[in-house]
Amino acid sequence: MKYNGKDFVATGSQTVGPFFHIGLVHGENAGRLAGPEAQGEHIRLAIQVFDAEGAGIPDAMIELWQADSNGKYNHPDDPQQKKPDPAFRGFGRLPSDKQGKMVFETVRPGRVPGVDGALQAPHINVHIFSRGVLRHVSTRIYFAGDPANAEDAILRIVPAARRDTLMARPDPQQPGTWKIDFHLCGERETVFFNV
Repeated sequence: MKYNGKDFVATGSQTVGPFFHIGLVHGENAGRLAGPEAQGEHIRLAIQVFDAEGAGIPDAMIELWQADSNGKYNHPDDPQQKKPDPAFRGFGRLPSDKQGKMVFETVRPGRVPGVDGALQAPHINVHIFSRGVLRHVSTRIYFAGDPANAEDAILRIVPAARRDTLMARPDPQQPGTWKIDFHLCGERETVFFNV
C-alpha cells in the first residue's frame, strides 16, 4: 500500500475483520451434534451472545464440545472403556445471526468423570469467538434444576451468585428447547474459565 509516495506495511497488531466464521462454518449440519438415531433426550439449544450494552453480537461464532448421553466423548483421548454413540458427533460450530442468536441440535449429555474420578454434572463445553475478543473465551453450559449440579467440582469453585450465568433453562414456549445467554462483559458477564 502506498500513501504520499511511501510504502506502508500492515503489522501484526492491526486488526482486520470481523470475519470469525468465514470459511469455518459449512453446511446446514454444522449445528447438529446428534443425528436422529442418537441415543438420549434430543434437545435444541438456543444461544444468544451479547455485548456490554446488551446488544446481540451479529458476527460471533460458537463451538460446542460435549459427551453423548452415556457420558462418553467421541474422541480417542477419552479413556473410558465404553463405546461412543455412532450417531453422535459431539462437536458443533455455528455463527450468530443479526441478533446474536443460534440454535444447536443435540442430546442432553451424560455425566463424565473429572480429574479425580468423581462424576461431573451434565455439561457442554463452549468456546466463543467474537469481535473485541483477541483470544476465544471458554465456558460451560449446565442444565438448571439438575440434581448433579450440587456435586459438580467446577460449579463449586464458581461463586454462588454467578453460577446462574452458566445455566441453560427450558423454554416454556418451545418444548425440548433449552435457552442460555452469554454476556461477554458488563454487569451480567458470563463466567469464563482460563483453560
